[in-house]
Amino acid sequence: MHAEVTVPAAADMLALGWRLAAVLLPGDLVVLSGDLGAGKTTLVQGIGAGLGVRGPITSPTFVIARVHPSLSGGPALVHADAYRLGSPAEVDDLDLDASLETSVTVVEWGGGLVEGLAPDRLDVSIALALPAPGPGTGGVPGGPGPDSGTTLDNGPGPEQEPRTVRLAGHGARWEGVGLPPPGSAPTPGSAAASGSAAGSGDAR
Repeated sequence: MHAEVTVPAAADMLALGWRLAAVLLPGDLVVLSGDLGAGKTTLVQGIGAGLGVRGPITSPTFVIARVHPSLSGGPALVHADAYRLGSPAEVDDLDLDASLETSVTVVEWGGGLVEGLAPDRLDVSIALALPAPGPGTGGVPGGPGPDSGTTLDNGPGPEQEPRTVRLAGHGARWEGVGLPPPGSAPTPGSAAASGSAAGSGDAR
């Protein structure tokens, strides 16, 4: 899997997570990267809703890892946060490999720390999307125009700023696997999309 998706708002990030859940299998390792507020936890909420696991899904920063059992007989979701971990040895202490084969394991801030858990993995990076240059930008790509109503320090709220999500599969598991098309997830805000796995709208 190799894909790049522009996500306009938080509701669309949830829908992207649901689409991704459709191709996730027990034993899959997903490694999330992105700045604080990028939308990592929001994406995991969508994955959890798509997998049909027990929620709520919130940032696991202080708990380090949470297990969300399936409500439908599918794989559990193991949601971990490596932000406070400094080495692969500390990751080993979490015993994530104990449930790896039977669960979908998603690790925020896991780059450089958890790749040794499995021979195959899906890397997902989230970054603020740069707006296309336009008239009035003063030669600064993506800069505000005089009539844009926004400045570099006064843009739309974080849940409404578009993100670029890049997905890169590593290993034989991800060869030939594609991201399901838009529309394969329920409409954001519907009863299905806002099920038990959803959390508090954490924008991490």
